[in-house]
Amino acid sequence: MAPQEQDHPARSPIRVGIDVGGTFTDAVAVDATTLQLVGETKTPTSHDHPDGVAHGIVTGLHELLRHTGHRPEDVVFLAHGTTQATNALLEGDVAPVGLVGIGSGPSSFFVKRLAGLAKLELTEGSRLPLEFRHLRRADDTAAVDAVLDDLEGRGIASLVVTEPFSVDDSAGESAVAERARSRGFLVTATHDISSLYGLSKRTRTAVLNAVILPRMFATAELVQASIDAAGITAPLMVMRCDGGVMSLDEMRRRPLLTVLSGPAAGVAGALMQERLSDGVFLETGGTSTDVSVVRRGKVAVQYTRFGGSSTFLTALDVRTVGIGGGSMVRARLGQGGDVVAVGPRSAHIAGLPYACFAAPDALEGARLAAVAPKPGDPADHVVLEAVDGARYAVTLTCAANALGLVPGDAYAASDPRAARLALEPLAAALGLQAEEAATRVLRAAAAPVREVVDALVRDYGLEDEHVRLVGGGGGAAAVTPFVGRESGREWGIAAHSEVISPIGVALALIREQVERVIPGATDQQVLGVRHEAEQAVIAQGAAPEGVEVDVTVDPQSSTVRAVATGATELRTQDRSARLDRSELDGLAARSLDVAAGDISVLAETPHHVVYGGPSTRRLLGRPRRPVRVLDRDGVVRLVSRDAHVEQSTVGAAGELLPRVISARTSYGDGGSRAPAVQLLVGARISDLSGVLDESSLVSLARTELEGRAGDEDLVAVLEVRS
Repeated sequence: MAPQEQDHPARSPIRVGIDVGGTFTDAVAVDATTLQLVGETKTPTSHDHPDGVAHGIVTGLHELLRHTGHRPEDVVFLAHGTTQATNALLEGDVAPVGLVGIGSGPSSFFVKRLAGLAKLELTEGSRLPLEFRHLRRADDTAAVDAVLDDLEGRGIASLVVTEPFSVDDSAGESAVAERARSRGFLVTATHDISSLYGLSKRTRTAVLNAVILPRMFATAELVQASIDAAGITAPLMVMRCDGGVMSLDEMRRRPLLTVLSGPAAGVAGALMQERLSDGVFLETGGTSTDVSVVRRGKVAVQYTRFGGSSTFLTALDVRTVGIGGGSMVRARLGQGGDVVAVGPRSAHIAGLPYACFAAPDALEGARLAAVAPKPGDPADHVVLEAVDGARYAVTLTCAANALGLVPGDAYAASDPRAARLALEPLAAALGLQAEEAATRVLRAAAAPVREVVDALVRDYGLEDEHVRLVGGGGGAAAVTPFVGRESGREWGIAAHSEVISPIGVALALIREQVERVIPGATDQQVLGVRHEAEQAVIAQGAAPEGVEVDVTVDPQSSTVRAVATGATELRTQDRSARLDRSELDGLAARSLDVAAGDISVLAETPHHVVYGGPSTRRLLGRPRRPVRVLDRDGVVRLVSRDAHVEQSTVGAAGELLPRVISARTSYGDGGSRAPAVQLLVGARISDLSGVLDESSLVSLARTELEGRAGDEDLVAVLEVRS
């Protein structure tokens, strides 16, 4: 039923998130103060409209404002996520690209080898539409113009300019890029895509950016024009593949950052709405489940591969399992029969409705059958053939409902009687009770999901006993409860799980990552990279006073990496909803897995309480003390197996920090390793754990405190590295 227009006399500022899916475009409005959902709408995704998906985005926005009773001026934040770039690469529906390589002498050998990128397959049988041209010198304007004339004559509008070592000296790439832009080309210079060494990988990443640039640029222009016409003055942001958002100008320059942003939007929703600090997010649709990790309040990312080749695109580390709410049950029927698998074929692909969503009367007397949904599939997919000839798929959602694991208000909830009727014919064929048949279905489905969850927990070094599973997506209740129960882990279904992705878009922070390879980086060089990342998010609209920057210095690769995040406006939640100390004490004791009387408060500020559990004596060395940091909303913001805590003030930090850092710096054959430091100052937790050098760590810590009042509370949490 379409939402009815309502009269809303009291309007609050809202943050709007729009997620463009393959079938529907979901839009949500979130109260900018309380961060609570105030409205949601669903409109068909406009793939076939002359304006493409831009039309559906704008339609969804207008419908949302009408439904919630808000006006354009109430929108203080507007962002959208889209699968457009991902689909273009997966389907090979991309623009032809001209690759201009600059180099003479010995470097020309490596530049000419880049012509081989035309062999890169986006999909099976679909190669990159690439035209390579070689330039000996960037300052030879006649030669540059001749190359541009040639490419223009071939109908190429998108260009990549590459030169060895352009990350050190970008003058050559910039000169050719500017000349091409002046002639109307859309240009990607490799030094704008990545500042890391590696000519082939950097160029490959730039080419992938360029092949989707024309379409994404056109979409950006259409959406921006419509937003302007609607009277919305909030800057339009776009979801990135690493869980943050970027400005529209940045999307015009680097559309590749939107690839794989769909799963990133969901985990961003779990991170912000569910306050997930350490855990695993499972986003379940009808066909598959995307599994990703949040560690210490941050999404886990990694470099991405396309066409079997690595790139410098940093995206969410998401692992997809072919198990979804609509996954069909597969069984060996007859003597000695059993459930053999669930999925990967789904009811959606088979074109069948879920049995548990049928009217119970329609399933009375239904006959069990095993079919092959598609040619070539094994004929072991279980369906029900009703008396009237209708056919229904027996799915994972049916089994979850039959066991009563789906909350009544969940998106995947069905009539309990229909769910039981959906499982009874299978149970009878296997000689089981309906509950046991449903359990076997869920166990078969949960096994591959749990295997991925366990691998992620292991890969990212999460404390297994404290890992929390959060389910999102329309099929969340079909997967997460049973996986949680089987693994013995705490679990929950995200509020409004069916729209967790647009909620994530609405709540996401502006994000920018800057990487530099700097052998023997000095303190000033590390601070310079940090400053660059900070200024990048401020330039995109982040409020300067709320920007946080995490810096990592990898001594093995000499890479200095800074990740900056910030909000377009300072978000302050209603303090009346915050927990009292007794409630926080209980949550801390639960997290530490001890009795409430065994915890100690190690430090306390207006924004955080730091708790310690009982110390345990190691066989060798000093005692170990587990630590938890909770914010006043009750979210566990930091989990440490062993840490030292110091509380002081910003004014005293100049003497305190060098002393406590030096005292906990470890030394060995590989050199010194400074402690992993977290600074609690104001509402921030500044993560400095990525810096191993003592001098650089002290400099960064001082930078984090610049401009703050001397009497402001400061807490340092230090973990000694082995």
